[in-house]
Amino acid sequence: MKAPLERLVWQQATVTRIVDETPTVKSYFLTVPEWRGFMAGQHVDVRLTAPDGYQAQRSYSIGSAPEAPEVELVIEKLDTGEVSPFFHEVVQQGDTVEMRGPIGGHFTWGAADGGPLLLVGGGSGVVPLMSMLRHRMSVAPDVPAILIYSARRFGDVIFRQEILERMESDPNFHLILTITREAAPDPRVRSGRVDMALIGEALGRLGGALPGHTFVCGATAFVDVASRLLIDAGVEFSTIKTERYGGDPARQGSDVAVVPEA
Repeated sequence: MKAPLERLVWQQATVTRIVDETPTVKSYFLTVPEWRGFMAGQHVDVRLTAPDGYQAQRSYSIGSAPEAPEVELVIEKLDTGEVSPFFHEVVQQGDTVEMRGPIGGHFTWGAADGGPLLLVGGGSGVVPLMSMLRHRMSVAPDVPAILIYSARRFGDVIFRQEILERMESDPNFHLILTITREAAPDPRVRSGRVDMALIGEALGRLGGALPGHTFVCGATAFVDVASRLLIDAGVEFSTIKTERYGGDPARQGSDVAVVPEA
């Protein structure tokens, strides 16, 4: 008999600090009074309530590692959104927001899962992948890990300094960072979409081994095409886990090379 699922309750989370990641993305670090921890890759719900009682609720991935003292939410400002503009324009250090979680058990990784670990992210889809990378560095740094990260421009790369420094300092971590809307201004970064050649290069860095766990996160079209490329490259379907977010399909498809229908 399965144990009953624990009911998630709304809590008041306090914003302890805010960090600008890109011109449109900020990290919000929060403390939660009765937080019971989470697994790398999970997300939370955030709820705003207007004076007239109207409520807006959104889900945000956690970027921090489970062992970090604060919960880090990385929020991209969407001009047509209800929640993200409030965070970017109103929320300040010391404010409280309603939050519940953690949520999700499918898109998670822990030390017991082992590797090799292949992470593929588009845009803000890198956030839960960064939680996994940070957790890996704390609990299982010997597990080989590769991050493929696609962003539109160099200035749009979330966690840019951290992942570039990690690439230089961690012998078991490989980064393939590509931008799609401009020439790469840094020799460690490439230009172009995620395509079969790039996937092949990433797998080649595993020395002939296949990833034990592959996580793909981003806009719907990015996830669909990247997953198909991985399968065509020989990655076992059963080892691939995906998480996606919505948006304009025409824009979503800009970060991956379109795979022709068979």
